[in-house]
Amino acid sequence: MKNVTNLCNDERKAKLKEFCASLGITMHRYELLNLALTHTSYAHETVHYPHNEHNERLEFLGDSVLSLIVSTYLYQNFPSFDEGKMTKLRAQIVCETSLYQCAKRMNLGKYLRMGNGERASGGTMRPSILADAFEAVLGAYYLDQGFAAAKKYLLGLLEEEIKGVCSGLVMMGDYKSMLQEFLQQASQSLSLIHI
Repeated sequence: MKNVTNLCNDERKAKLKEFCASLGITMHRYELLNLALTHTSYAHETVHYPHNEHNERLEFLGDSVLSLIVSTYLYQNFPSFDEGKMTKLRAQIVCETSLYQCAKRMNLGKYLRMGNGERASGGTMRPSILADAFEAVLGAYYLDQGFAAAKKYLLGLLEEEIKGVCSGLVMMGDYKSMLQEFLQQASQSLSLIHI
């Protein structure tokens, strides 16, 4: 990560400070946040920009931090839930749909750097890109501020969704898989009736 410091000029740093202020967080290493908000298309299309300086590694890290925080929250706050139920609930909470909604509330697309082609095709509002960038931002924040700060930040954004999903009032996730699971259960129930 030795090159990253040089890739965040004063104008960009001012935008990143504005982003942090809108979220109510502080960062010491803005180059990490800059990296988290740099899509691969920007790295590949920008002349003299290092092709490997984009958010995918931070996304990988943020995904793990996200999973650990949500898993810990479920374990500590819902002692009656077994492993299977917690696994399904976590999958709903950390799904693309949920992260995309958070990214939209954060206005994350406004600060995301991407290539011209990706931007022109609506990349700043594409759910997969915004969800991935959300994870990358979480990864950057974790590296800069530590686990406790990342946990507080994330739960501030997701706690209502977590409670909604756990109470059954909110359904998030891969709707196709949920529908298939529902239809399988319904099919099994119908076969038992015919026996």
